[in-house]
Amino acid sequence: MSSILFIGLGNMGSGMAVNLVKAGHDVHAFDLSADAVAKLADEGATPVPSLKDFKGAVDVVITMLPAGPHVASVYTSPDGLPSSIEKGTLFIDCSTIDVQTARAVGTGAKERGFPFVDAPVSGGVAAAQGGTLTFMVGGEASDFEKAKPYLDSMGKNVFHAGPLGNGQVAKICNNMLLGISMIGTCEAFHLAEKLGLDAQTFFDISSTASGQCWSMTSYCPAPGPVPNAPSNRDYQPGFAAAMMLKDLRLAQDAAKTAKAPTPLGAHAEQLYALMESAGADGFDFSGVMKLLDGSLPKN
Repeated sequence: MSSILFIGLGNMGSGMAVNLVKAGHDVHAFDLSADAVAKLADEGATPVPSLKDFKGAVDVVITMLPAGPHVASVYTSPDGLPSSIEKGTLFIDCSTIDVQTARAVGTGAKERGFPFVDAPVSGGVAAAQGGTLTFMVGGEASDFEKAKPYLDSMGKNVFHAGPLGNGQVAKICNNMLLGISMIGTCEAFHLAEKLGLDAQTFFDISSTASGQCWSMTSYCPAPGPVPNAPSNRDYQPGFAAAMMLKDLRLAQDAAKTAKAPTPLGAHAEQLYALMESAGADGFDFSGVMKLLDGSLPKN
């Protein structure tokens, strides 16, 4: 088994790191939160109090960080990765960031002698904990093959999306589609209710008709039809609206750069921005239902 330095133990990263421990890897865990590091230590990881002072040699560095600047800082800043990281160490960035930064960081790492893949994830906190994430991986085919065994320990589906940055492309396009789909599903259930058709009956019909989609059958935004959906927990996430908005903004930035019209993606961004401005972006992204029915909390 391998020695891994795992950086970023948030809601997603903590579950991912635990699954690497369960797979038998020697995981060294770092986060700015001492509590997060302590929890991973309880699961069998070795705590890393300071990246700067880390002296160990590892086979792999895996990062799960909030945004592009954090990723760039870790991989390119003098205060980022410890000096003990040897050339040839595999870098796997599982963060969801902008395509341009992913490609720049990855190219820089490769030029310095480090195999690098961008490998953003889909599936949410439950999948991170359960080891059933989907990974969309950008990088050279040989680097993908090196990374795949580690990704397999954390996920159920691992796809090679092409060269560096294409993992991010796949992620933001997928989540733009998901955001649009969820809004449409919310609107349909809301209209059905207003016209006198209850959610369960509409679900029974539409889930077997041409309106069927993942947002309906696996994550129904109307309370009732899908027992495990956040709609049955007052829209506690799940996948927070704030995270969906982040991904939609990344998609819109990329669309502008590529000069690709995405009018529905732009409108989806606007609707989730309304949740943010209402202070309700901590709800699940299916909480657009609360926006439609006027039940969002008032600022």
